[in-house]
Amino acid sequence: MQRMRQGRADVPLQAEDLGKSFVSEQGEELEIIRSLSFALGRGEIVSLVGPSGCGKTTLLNLLCRLLEPSHGAVFWMGEELATVPPGIGYMLQKDLLLPWRTAMQNVMLGLQVKGGPKARQQARASELLDQLGLNGFADHYPSTLSGGMRQRVALARTLAPEPEVLLFDEPFSALDFQTKILIERDTLRLVRELQRSLLLITHDVEEAVSLSDRVIVLSRRPCTIVSEHRIELAGDRSNLIALRESKGFAHYVRQIWTELDIR
Repeated sequence: MQRMRQGRADVPLQAEDLGKSFVSEQGEELEIIRSLSFALGRGEIVSLVGPSGCGKTTLLNLLCRLLEPSHGAVFWMGEELATVPPGIGYMLQKDLLLPWRTAMQNVMLGLQVKGGPKARQQARASELLDQLGLNGFADHYPSTLSGGMRQRVALARTLAPEPEVLLFDEPFSALDFQTKILIERDTLRLVRELQRSLLLITHDVEEAVSLSDRVIVLSRRPCTIVSEHRIELAGDRSNLIALRESKGFAHYVRQIWTELDIR
């Protein structure tokens, strides 16, 4: 039996020399991700930006073991992953709410799978809905909610089981600017308050810079890391509009866009 490798026990999520290839119907190997290594620290928010089609979603699926890597390893709290781990919350661009369940019932879905007293599950779901500005909408069905409200319900559902690590695959990209800023602000507040670790895929460079502690720039396929930026901006990081006007913000954005233009 092959001995499992060890990562850093103080790091919630770690990728080492991670790679993924697929074989086409013609038998040709298509390399998507090539030798990619990075770590997501405890309580840290990291954004991944890269050209469209470079393999960002494939990377997230590797990190939570929905896909098996062709080589390399993923570590969860220092232990190599062999299956999907507990303690990971995965949020997609589509809200994927169940239309026959109310907002409250959708938020409770993960809690019901986890188990525990129903009253406690309801209290937790109600608390998150209130924190996300959905007080009074707990009994509404998804068809009666706006796109932004549906995405808030999806966010509450993701946070409800209290995952240690959050993987977000462009969950705000379909929203209008005003709604997007408000949900980003609420997400940032809750993630910081709960001291969770968040890995965010986004095409929006300004979103990445304003939300993140670090931004990792990915190359075209086969995907590798081009650069890494530690975001250091003065002022209130929760004021996302003011932050975009702060000194240094535009420099980060220009630099990352320049690196994204690599052919």
